Amino acid sequence: MTTWSVPGLPDVGRCLVMGVVNVTPDSFSDGGRWFDPAEAVRHGLELVEQGADIVDVGGESTRPGAARVPLEEEVARIEPVIRELSRAGVAVSVDTMRAEVAQVAVEAGAKLVNDVSGGLADPAMPRVVAAAGVPYVVMHWRGHSHAMQDRAVYGDVVTEVCQELTKRVESVLAEGVAEEQIVLDPGLGFSKNPDHNWALIAGLDRLAELGYPLLVGASRKRFLGRLLAAPDGTPRPFSRSDDATLAVTALVAQAGAWCVRVHDVRPNADAVRVAAAVQRARP
Repeated sequence: MTTWSVPGLPDVGRCLVMGVVNVTPDSFSDGGRWFDPAEAVRHGLELVEQGADIVDVGGESTRPGAARVPLEEEVARIEPVIRELSRAGVAVSVDTMRAEVAQVAVEAGAKLVNDVSGGLADPAMPRVVAAAGVPYVVMHWRGHSHAMQDRAVYGDVVTEVCQELTKRVESVLAEGVAEEQIVLDPGLGFSKNPDHNWALIAGLDRLAELGYPLLVGASRKRFLGRLLAAPDGTPRPFSRSDDATLAVTALVAQAGAWCVRVHDVRPNADAVRVAAAVQRARP
């Protein structure tokens, strides 16, 4: 099993845990809870205490149907949080599709840019990342939140996601991003229906064959709530799908994911350690 090392980020010989801090009023699972910068910083520090290796700070919701926020508002939301967490020694990533926001975040101390659009939303993003020299998460993406589910059409989702990610990698490399900066994310829930998400989790080995570290973000997503629906078909609420998230974390960590992005850190940090112990025990 390959153990990935990404420059500038923790290398602990196991799948990393990325804790989520949404500095937004409308994120799908915890919108508003950490909207105040001081509360967001406090929560980020709590996530580190619970076992997060990286804290992912985002100022714009990417839930299905979400409207975009103005650039100035996104900057105002994330900059003080990233600055304070970085001063505290936390490895911080910024969750943004905007090059200008990424630039501010890196200057404030962010060690990684997590771009759910893979450079498609803002063509300047790869150049900013290349100049900064920080790791860059290139996610599979087919469009903004208001329209992405209309594009959840595939013949073979694993093959097509691999092909489309390969094209994105070629594009960002051409813009000057170094190979060692690149991390890939299959984009669970983004232009994907539940069957597509499960196929991508089952096909993680094929995604790994692309040759880059993989970040997997399944935490509290709708496909888990639908799997766990009540007998009348009512999906389980986001906040009650953490046990299912934990199962996905264990599976993808054992399958070789570099990092998992989660809301409930402590049990997921335990799960990646269990997966690592199983891997080490294999002859």
